[in-house]
Amino acid sequence: MKKCITIIVLFVSCVFYSQNKSVLGKWKTIDDETGEAKSIVEIYEKSGKIYGKVINILDVVHKNNLCQNCSGEDKNKPILGLTVIKGLTRDGKEYNSGKILDPRTGKLYQCFITLEGSDKLKVRGYIGISLLGRTQYWQRVKE
Repeated sequence: MKKCITIIVLFVSCVFYSQNKSVLGKWKTIDDETGEAKSIVEIYEKSGKIYGKVINILDVVHKNNLCQNCSGEDKNKPILGLTVIKGLTRDGKEYNSGKILDPRTGKLYQCFITLEGSDKLKVRGYIGISLLGRTQYWQRVKE
């Protein structure tokens, strides 16, 4: 009986531990140039792919900004609610083969994200090869 209880406790703790190791959830975006927190992006899964949507803009002055420099369906949409991470797929510990949108410039970049610890997300946007790009480190929002 003690062995059964021990196995159940280990299983439950493993389930909770693995949940914290997911890229899914809410992340505070940190600007790589200024070090300032800019927004909260919720990363979610849809049809086996990973997406990220802006759910809060932390600077009140920019809260109602539109994506004026964006093209296509994102043009002139409010940045609040905009999907900025699009169609990443899992490849081992990395999520790649998708795009990330910079709402400030309206440019769409290739992207990959990886967890660096349970509360730190490495987000890299690049053109062509990953050497030509920028990296941001986002922080998990504790609920």
